[in-house]
Amino acid sequence: MQKSERPNILFFFADDQRFNTIHALGNDEIRTPTLDRLCARGATFTHAHIPGGTCGAVCMPSRAMLHTGRTLFHLQHSGQDVPADHTLLGEHFQNQGYRTFGTGKWHNGPGAYARSFTDGGEIFFGGMDDHWNVPAFDFDPTGKYQGRLPIVKDWARSNAVTRRHGDHVTAGKHSSELFCDAAIDFLERYEGVQPFFMYVAFMAPHDPRTMPEKFRRMYDPEQIQLPPNFMGGHPFDNGDLKIRDELLADFPRDPDETRRHIAEYYAMITHLDAEMGRVLAVLEAKGLADNTILVFAGDNGLALGQHGLMGKQSNYDHSVRVPLILAGPGIPKNTKSDAFVYLLDIFPTLCDLTGAPTPHSVEGKTLVPAFRTPGDKVRDTLFFAYKGLHRSVRDRRYKLIEYAVRGKRTTQLFDLQTDPWELHNLAADPNHTGKVAELRAELQRWRNEWDDLDTEWGRAFQEVYSAV
Repeated sequence: MQKSERPNILFFFADDQRFNTIHALGNDEIRTPTLDRLCARGATFTHAHIPGGTCGAVCMPSRAMLHTGRTLFHLQHSGQDVPADHTLLGEHFQNQGYRTFGTGKWHNGPGAYARSFTDGGEIFFGGMDDHWNVPAFDFDPTGKYQGRLPIVKDWARSNAVTRRHGDHVTAGKHSSELFCDAAIDFLERYEGVQPFFMYVAFMAPHDPRTMPEKFRRMYDPEQIQLPPNFMGGHPFDNGDLKIRDELLADFPRDPDETRRHIAEYYAMITHLDAEMGRVLAVLEAKGLADNTILVFAGDNGLALGQHGLMGKQSNYDHSVRVPLILAGPGIPKNTKSDAFVYLLDIFPTLCDLTGAPTPHSVEGKTLVPAFRTPGDKVRDTLFFAYKGLHRSVRDRRYKLIEYAVRGKRTTQLFDLQTDPWELHNLAADPNHTGKVAELRAELQRWRNEWDDLDTEWGRAFQEVYSAV
């Protein structure tokens, strides 16, 4: 087979997989042989983050930011179509002569999907569903996708399971297998010199946490260690303690129940890892591996008992910090970077690596300089937000989190160097008054730069934040 001169791109995207769930990166309890090999083949960003979210379904804006390269308050992410002036990742690579393929969870509307991909299969437009009975669409070249599409819920109140939809249901096959089968089918049919961009977006390890029995048996809940920041409940009202994710476990959080949740979470990730391995084996067999850029990332984290929370609706590291690995042409092997990066940086990075121009609508930063200069930190600080409830900023050592909930303002300050589990609040310590003031000023700078105050969420936060 004649090969493309330009590199292909194969992008794996996990759902709810937080940053510390890869064996090679220090988690001795989990088994991830495929991801371990990917770490050895490429560059790992140990401080990759999402900026947060503006609804309980944090993955919805996260995916919109990934595919547009735009910041949190500069995009539309209602679950419907992305505006035409936001150039999409797949759309852009189509315009650069790539064949684009998408399978799995989309969650940003059929119109945006149709703009992005020239090929695909087993397309899931919802947010979550039964992993063994995924209501999925076949690829529709007309882009109409006229089956029953999901209704966007008010996630602040219900965060409910999306309605059944799609033009078929493949019963009895797990979602991770279903999507990887579609990816393998594309690779096996692929011929020619036209480079491809493949996007394989998993529903795992999002709940309901089910997986083949072989993988469940790998993890004994009794052997799982609880994280140091496990709590029976969050120490104060963060504004969303009764959202759907938080109702997945009893109150107060039970240690044994939490260990079971973590064991099932790890089992889903190990199963996902094995399915990725199947796809990569076909890539190797086709002789395409040496000329393919590989990307692995997660759309957001998950608490699973940390700080007494179960979901991802917070600004703690377990919710906003995610895995990010890149490997392939132009990327150094077996390297780690602690640069401050966002997932929205992936778009301009792939443009840089393939020699494509970066669209004017993209706001992310290319990570290629961080590949070439180990000391390149990309940013000095990072900003996070959740709805009109939480705002936060961190520098290389400290994180400030501000809450504006039901007329009450709460402040947290963590020294991440000595307290990586975010347990000891230093906000009221007189020795840290200057740091609180410094980070509050930096928080305001970010809010202004990202036009937070021009949004309903920003105004709602500010109303409480400035009044107390």
